[in-house]
Amino acid sequence: MEGGSTIVITSASDIIVARELGRKIGKELNFSLTDLTIIATVISELARNIIVFAKQGNIVIETIRQGKKVGIVITAIDKGPGIPDIFLAMQDGYSTGKGLGLGLPGVRRLVDEFEIFSETAKGTKVLAKKWLL
Repeated sequence: MEGGSTIVITSASDIIVARELGRKIGKELNFSLTDLTIIATVISELARNIIVFAKQGNIVIETIRQGKKVGIVITAIDKGPGIPDIFLAMQDGYSTGKGLGLGLPGVRRLVDEFEIFSETAKGTKVLAKKWLL
């Protein structure tokens, strides 16, 4: 991974900053308008989860290269309560908040690679990769 940018997420205005940065980096990599919208949506969902469940955390946006492939990786990191049951949290319709339960499963569907690590009382880390095809 190449150098990245970190945005501290504590409020809705931080989500806007993170989305715009994601769009900017994606545009520099020549992602399509559709993919730029996907990138912004992924950032919004992950950042919103940080605010709702952990109160604060970071979104890291990096350019990645693998051979001739280029892409973007969005990492959400928090030190919140963690996710007690990741399998359950990844089911469509499951929500511990007031949402529709589409956040994490929706993010997983929008990206090419998705990983989630969480430990109760220690926090959560989500990696979402989108490759330029």
